[in-house]
Amino acid sequence: MINLDKLTKVFYKNTANENKALSKVDLHVKNGDFISIIGSNGAGKSTLLNCIAGVHQINGGNIVLDGEVINDVSEHKRAKYIGRVFQDPLLGTSPEMTIEENLALAFDKSSNMSLTWGLNDKKRKFIKEKLKEIDLGLEKRLTTKVKLLSGGQRQALTLLMATMTEPKLLLLDEHTAALDPNTAVKIKKLTEKLIEENNITTLMVTHDMKDAIKMGNRMIMMNKGNIILDIKGKEKDNLTVDKLLNLFKLKQGENYSNDRTLLSV
Repeated sequence: MINLDKLTKVFYKNTANENKALSKVDLHVKNGDFISIIGSNGAGKSTLLNCIAGVHQINGGNIVLDGEVINDVSEHKRAKYIGRVFQDPLLGTSPEMTIEENLALAFDKSSNMSLTWGLNDKKRKFIKEKLKEIDLGLEKRLTTKVKLLSGGQRQALTLLMATMTEPKLLLLDEHTAALDPNTAVKIKKLTEKLIEENNITTLMVTHDMKDAIKMGNRMIMMNKGNIILDIKGKEKDNLTVDKLLNLFKLKQGENYSNDRTLLSV
């Protein structure tokens, strides 16, 4: 599905502030994998997603999606087959546009249509059916401007926009971190529902160890720009927070005490 081969990203290269954010990262993601990515701040988690999405140009290695090297493909072209949801609910939607207009644009973007889109009856029916699936009553508020929605409603809409056209890859960057606990639980359940129903290959960055254990079929741990742990199958099924903390301690060594405070248990 997607292969990262010796992926390297260096910020401020050849300066006093040089920072190797990713150091020859190798990762093979199978079709249908749902991988949670955990690690302390500065481990390279978000940088990894940004490189895959085309936000950052890489300094070495290859990003291969469905057999095609996409290193030089622009971010907006990758967006046609890579869905993304950010931590901030304000990102990912157009606040001055209505719910139905946002969804129509998301649909048209993946269909290689120009911005001369229209909301015909067929498209409106499709949008209503998709909104009903997330069970928030938004199908009754099609003409409501997105800026009037709550953070949770907006994040649910963003998630739907990112998955409704079944992208080749979905990137979730701490997409529930800014929500209140009750709303976060709802969005996590919706995330699992949409991914499972559409069999969407997913990479999800999280600081929450419980989520990393519970969600997905595979988990990787990053540290200083490297993947230091890759857990799947029965090993992941048998994980507990205590076991993961012990693994984190083993891999982090002397940095464990400071880094543990950056993870939620």
